[in-house]
Amino acid sequence: MENKNLENLKHHEAQIKGGGIVIVLDTGSVIGPESAAMLQALHSRSTGGLKNHLKILSEKGPDNFMKNFYVGYGHKSIGDCGSTSIFIEGISMLAAKAIQDWPLYSGQESSTRYVDFKTQLFKNPIGTKEGEEILESWRTFYIETMEPTKEHLKKIYPISKGEVENIYNKAINARAFDILRGFLPAGSTTNLAWHTNLRQAADKLMLLRHHPLEEVRNISEAIQSALFDSFPNSFSHEIFKNTESYNEFWVKNEYYYHDKNCPNFELTNNSINIKLLPKEILEKRPMKTELPKHLAEAGTLQFEFLLDFGSFRDLQRHRAITQRMPLLTTEISFENWYIDELPKELQEKAKTFIKKQVEKIEKLNILKEEKQYYIAMGFNISNRLTGSLNYLIYLAELRATRFVHPTLRKKAKMLASVLVKLFSKYGLVMHLDEETDRFDIKRGEHDIVLK
Repeated sequence: MENKNLENLKHHEAQIKGGGIVIVLDTGSVIGPESAAMLQALHSRSTGGLKNHLKILSEKGPDNFMKNFYVGYGHKSIGDCGSTSIFIEGISMLAAKAIQDWPLYSGQESSTRYVDFKTQLFKNPIGTKEGEEILESWRTFYIETMEPTKEHLKKIYPISKGEVENIYNKAINARAFDILRGFLPAGSTTNLAWHTNLRQAADKLMLLRHHPLEEVRNISEAIQSALFDSFPNSFSHEIFKNTESYNEFWVKNEYYYHDKNCPNFELTNNSINIKLLPKEILEKRPMKTELPKHLAEAGTLQFEFLLDFGSFRDLQRHRAITQRMPLLTTEISFENWYIDELPKELQEKAKTFIKKQVEKIEKLNILKEEKQYYIAMGFNISNRLTGSLNYLIYLAELRATRFVHPTLRKKAKMLASVLVKLFSKYGLVMHLDEETDRFDIKRGEHDIVLK
């Protein structure tokens, strides 16, 4: 019976121009997102109680209410009361980051550890033979280097007595994927899910439709279409020309951040007011516990540092921190860790290969934004990060563990070191993973599998 009901659900789909699909999930709820929003709005204007509001909903439905109050009168907070899940498939890593570049983003993205890149589509936005050749060269290197890298890892990290072979092999695979992801182009495709309330979806789309990348603009159009089909009363707002012009202006000129002279790691601004940091609160915080949110009133710290694009994808998950979207280029450097972790006999081959790829990429007569699709995720980007002390402590402790990708863990430990140096005399205690960077079989247990 349950499967039969699932087959009757009406998910709204929209094809993305250039490839990919957007699907707005129909959960089959009797009270859908717009109805839920209506009920909560009625609750704010009447003491009649939920049962009375349900009666009104049954008699009138949500259509006219949402049309009049959410769209017509512009009560945007009503849109906060209804949420939806959007599934976006077959888009580039770059497009995924653009969608996730939002303080209130909630969702999941496919991990490079669980994607078969032997067949996964790579986006070639310029559609030329030269572009295709660059992308396929990255794929060939990735595929041909995978098995030698796994064998190399098994030699330096042999299975120990009592370890389960299946889990051990998964851990070896995860380590190999972490190494070789650096050689995958940012044009590799991925899938993601975006769970959002109706208001945030509309606000984010206002920016996405002006994004520098055509792919992202096409995705925005498809999302808008699918959401309109699902919730017509919530996605028929008037578009204001002045607002659109302003968003187009700043996104075009200020969206990407790039500094080819970016320092390896540096504190560039400290506006923390020490008087607003209660010593006892800093001292008594137990492990795996966040500091109170109000400590953000003390001010912020800003850091600039190099980080490979692959690890930036993980760092971007920290929505409470302000980060500029970095421009991926070949101007800075390729992160050495990805090369150093290869078998010795392949390291020089990798360096030569990367050099040739860079030469081919630079010959492409296209905009720097478009070149990103052809650049491997092991290249470093200039990262600028600003946050309050409580959120920076959370980030440092979470990302400085041995289960985090080594290139990100290194920067997290540097962040933690600065925080301790600056604030330990004021009571700050940090709970850090003191284990050295090493291979850990528990990585093989970090999976989601069907039973």
